Amino acid sequence: MDGSFAADRLEGQSQSLGKVLSYADANMSGSLDRLFQLLRIPSVSCDPLYAGKCQEAARWLSHELESIGFASSVRQTIGHPVVVAHHKKSGGPHVLFYGHYDVQPVEPLDEWEADPFDPQLRVQSSGETHIVARGASDDKGQLLTFVEACRAWKAVTGSLPISVSMFFEGEEESGSHSMDAFLDQARDELSADIMLLCDTYLWNDAVPAITIMFRGLLEEEIEITCANRDLHSGAYGNAARNPIQVLAELIASLRGPSGEVAIAGFYDDVKEPSRELKAELDKLHFDTQTFLKNVGLSQSAGDQTYSALEQVWTRPSCEINGIAGGYYGDGLKTIIPSKAVAKISFRLVDGQDPEEIQSKFHEHVRARLPADCTVKFTGLGASRASVIPSNSKYLRRARAALKDEWSCEPVMIGSGGSIPIVGVMQSRLSINSLPIGFARSNNRHHSPNEKYDLSSFHKGIRSWIRILAALSDGEGNRSEL
Repeated sequence: MDGSFAADRLEGQSQSLGKVLSYADANMSGSLDRLFQLLRIPSVSCDPLYAGKCQEAARWLSHELESIGFASSVRQTIGHPVVVAHHKKSGGPHVLFYGHYDVQPVEPLDEWEADPFDPQLRVQSSGETHIVARGASDDKGQLLTFVEACRAWKAVTGSLPISVSMFFEGEEESGSHSMDAFLDQARDELSADIMLLCDTYLWNDAVPAITIMFRGLLEEEIEITCANRDLHSGAYGNAARNPIQVLAELIASLRGPSGEVAIAGFYDDVKEPSRELKAELDKLHFDTQTFLKNVGLSQSAGDQTYSALEQVWTRPSCEINGIAGGYYGDGLKTIIPSKAVAKISFRLVDGQDPEEIQSKFHEHVRARLPADCTVKFTGLGASRASVIPSNSKYLRRARAALKDEWSCEPVMIGSGGSIPIVGVMQSRLSINSLPIGFARSNNRHHSPNEKYDLSSFHKGIRSWIRILAALSDGEGNRSEL
């Protein structure tokens, strides 16, 4: 490319970028109005009573994308519909933006300060303004930051800097049960150089973050049965095996004395974080004492050879999520129950196969099962961990764009939680991701009075405007991911 032409192109892009940012600033009221329209649709995916509302939310999104020039359609699945939209441009990289329009149930309703589907703007004593509604942060507000960024580019320049596709699902909050079949069907259509998503957090209120690793997840229910019915504890005490005690002993056997998971072979395939990733984590100067103190704790309970941050981001875990058996109502019912049940989850890291961990867990339990006991396992879900390459050219460009917007270096962080779509797209479609979110840790996701900061919504739109410009600087190449 001729040097003077390249310089003119960059200068022109810079001028356009300034105009697009100014347009977004001047039209925030319209962006906020559209967010409120979407928030008023009670698209609760886990409750069949709201199936029609999930359809309505999908249609609303598709219509908005069509209004800014996307070729958009609502695709029916065996569950809730998917919205797929495309805006193609010759040359440059092609990005796929993922989000979800479904939300969590609102219960307990009496803890909300207002109708959860009647969005409110609330000015705080700090001067911050909160957008309060179910889905404000997870994920409607986050999703619309990208849509509104595209709207601003289209309004000012008539186009987008790069090719953009959108993929919005309606089952993320209820297990994404239709997604495997849909992705098999739409594999070629959803092919892209990189997937962008906005379902993650800022590092703190003033520092943006790119999440470069997510733990995987294996969820299991285990049911222990001993006698063929509940027994009188006076008539059968000592003589009858108690499934609650058996289950308690099995649960106790899952962790070693230093907090490590004690299942044979559990750590065999764990990949240690790279030196580059460890260096990024060291830059965070994570305050373990404050992290634990905020939830009423004083010391970490995991493998003590690792820091608390490493325990929740880079090491696999085993946790007991629930346990039930016998009588636990008011008063006492003197029985030896027939059954006891526990729900157990394993957070997995890079290298671990959920099916292999499941097999090792089953072997561990069966080897310790005493006489007169049977066990039933029920798998409740599984997904692999995902790690985003730290040398990605798209990652470097996104970091530079975020630095320009926030006037500070963005940080690379991990997540102890799981966003299964990241691993699914990586393993099934060979698409790596850039998870860049603008939520705050106090946004009350899944809780009453969920909120999204107005500043997050505004800065999110501006950030995506800059990232789209940065990603257009040269052509994408998957070999560099």
